[in-house]
Amino acid sequence: MSHKTVIATLNAPSAIGAYSQAVRHGTLVFISGQIPLSPVTQEVVGSDPRKQIEQVFQNVKGVAEAAGGSLDDIVKLTVFLVDLSHFPIVNEVMGELFNEPFPARAAIGVAALPKGVAVEVEAIMASNA
Repeated sequence: MSHKTVIATLNAPSAIGAYSQAVRHGTLVFISGQIPLSPVTQEVVGSDPRKQIEQVFQNVKGVAEAAGGSLDDIVKLTVFLVDLSHFPIVNEVMGELFNEPFPARAAIGVAALPKGVAVEVEAIMASNA
């Protein structure tokens, strides 16, 4: 039998639709794709790719903390970018926010993302909480 626990926080955009911000199963926390919405306004933070990437990781951080962890507990990231030329910015921002050992990561170029944003990131976190 599967036991899932929903993780919810005000420090990331609300889930709108048939999904949860994150779900814990055992010691793993699966964080839904985060786009660059302000948790306060639920609006896109602007069109600047760096600001969008920074906001996405702040949203991931908020969900990770709500699950009792931190960015350093992230073991896998999937980054979706509308423009793969923004990938160096992802590396810069991750270098500022994550400590080694860095999580495993995949980057995927996509045609479009919700609300016309430039980036979305989903994560898997290992947690003892």
